[in-house]
Amino acid sequence: MSDQSAIAHIYGRYLDYLRQDRGLAKNSLLVYGPFIRDFLNSQNAGDGSILPNAFDAVTIRNHLLAHSKGRSAEYTRLMAVALRSFCHFLFLRGDTPRDLYELVPTVRKWKQSTVPTFLTPEQAEALITSADRSTPCGRRDYAILLLLARLGLRAGEIVALELGDIHWRSGELVIHGKGQMVEHVPLPSEVGEAIAMYLRDDRGASASRRVFLRMWAPRVGLAGPAAIGHIVRLAFARAGFRPACRGAAHLFRHGLATTMIRHGASIVEIAEVLRHRSQDSTAIYAKVAFEDLRGVARSWPTVGGAI
Repeated sequence: MSDQSAIAHIYGRYLDYLRQDRGLAKNSLLVYGPFIRDFLNSQNAGDGSILPNAFDAVTIRNHLLAHSKGRSAEYTRLMAVALRSFCHFLFLRGDTPRDLYELVPTVRKWKQSTVPTFLTPEQAEALITSADRSTPCGRRDYAILLLLARLGLRAGEIVALELGDIHWRSGELVIHGKGQMVEHVPLPSEVGEAIAMYLRDDRGASASRRVFLRMWAPRVGLAGPAAIGHIVRLAFARAGFRPACRGAAHLFRHGLATTMIRHGASIVEIAEVLRHRSQDSTAIYAKVAFEDLRGVARSWPTVGGAI
């Protein structure tokens, strides 16, 4: 077996492990995969095999340290997560006598250290109404923007929607979420009408079962979450806004949670709407209830006050 084929073989097996055993989504594979491909390539022995000491703790730690120089903390954290996952895979595969998972250094990341960036209701409405509903493309984008704003769907979930996922009689959508989770969410009439109009007038015939298709040939489903991000960035440009961060499509999700909590929704209720498996993922939205936080904050001591 050549060096390249040996690397390709173990890399392919690792991706299969992530996909089939761990149930990770395609986006997660696109995050983890390049880190492990780079590691395997760095262990190229040049004679048709991987270096003998490639899969030991010292080699893996040295790779992490060498490739984190000049990189952001988030990049380094993701690389460490990928390498820890790869170590577990090697152990399960029998390539290492013990699981080196815990020996890969972790990168500290403070939980809930920032206030989430979000869209105000007024901004969200401006983005939605910016879609030109007199054109087929505009009607498609209008329906997509409503799914983001009203249901807080993730970009990948919108891309994955298929015709059979719309239950018109019961007024539900079947969402294929993170970790191969399948969930049912209510379909508001406003959103349903927008989708129905697009399907009736603009989608056209296609062998694809995806709800939202490309506007130009080949008439297939959207390429991925980046396509949704592109649609949202165009809406920002039309509305004269500038996204405050990357991942513009996710700002709708943050905005929905923020509006809910400011109208008195509990963390449990928001977690249910956003379909978070852990309420820890939802807790950060408590930070945006600024007025409520001011009500419980203690006054700053003044001169002559209590120490």
